Amino acid sequence: MRKSNTNAYIALAIVSIFWGTTYLASSVGVRHMHGVMLAGIRQAVAGFLITGFFLLRGYKLPEKMVLSKLFVIGTLMLCGGNGLLTWAMKFIPSGLGAIIAATIPIWITIASYFLVQRTRLSLQLIIGMILGFGGVAGIFYNYLSSLMNPDFQFGILIAFGSCIFWALGSVLTAKWALGVNYLYGAGFQMFFSGIIMLIVATLFLGQHVEVSTFTTELWESLLYLVLVGSVFSYSAYVFALNNLPPAQVSIYAYINPVVAVLLGWLILHEQLTWLTGVCSLVTIGGVYLVNNAINKNKKRLATSIK
Repeated sequence: MRKSNTNAYIALAIVSIFWGTTYLASSVGVRHMHGVMLAGIRQAVAGFLITGFFLLRGYKLPEKMVLSKLFVIGTLMLCGGNGLLTWAMKFIPSGLGAIIAATIPIWITIASYFLVQRTRLSLQLIIGMILGFGGVAGIFYNYLSSLMNPDFQFGILIAFGSCIFWALGSVLTAKWALGVNYLYGAGFQMFFSGIIMLIVATLFLGQHVEVSTFTTELWESLLYLVLVGSVFSYSAYVFALNNLPPAQVSIYAYINPVVAVLLGWLILHEQLTWLTGVCSLVTIGGVYLVNNAINKNKKRLATSIK
């Protein structure tokens, strides 16, 4: 048990740090390829590797109903969520994208309230939501001149849109008991979403893959996103989630934005001011209050049922 917990904490540390680095890798990748195509290749290859691993180990294909639900969840979370956010990295700084993504738990709370169960709106929950969104709004003060740029506006719009799609997919994941290995199911979600994004990028966005034109930077970005961002880190996430309380695992959501902002500043020379730092901490603090309020509500419901 002690060894399992130790490995789980190591897995959580991997998720907390390495998922934060994927914003940098995506920002580098979209310099050379459309974001939807980049996300499509990433998810399709990662999904192929993960599902292939399980099939070679003798796992059977899930039932059609389960596959259809995995398709829907993958479309929402990875096409709408990861695909749009990767595309947004073309128009906004990676650090800003990470801070916007940090508000996902708040969007999940909103989606759950309307689609699953009306969560008790405690004072802590309301304050957390206000702080979360207020912190993001404060960061925009550094980008007042950019707010008049249509590309920047588009990037912000699809970044927030990605949060909503991810939240909807997360709510459905919790609502539907799929009865399939988490990582195996995630592999199908990745593969399905990757194929969809490749089709969208090719047929509707006019993008084409020419491997001969790939630069070293693009290869590095793709390999990092596939192997480290998807296969390695997601496997660690699933392992941590199955061996630690969800409240502990959620710590990664507070560390990822910090890693992304610092890397964006150090490597991509993105803007980092005291206001960005303070507002980032305010956003993360708000998300913590929201998560804490939700966990308290769950414990209260569990106690009342008993």
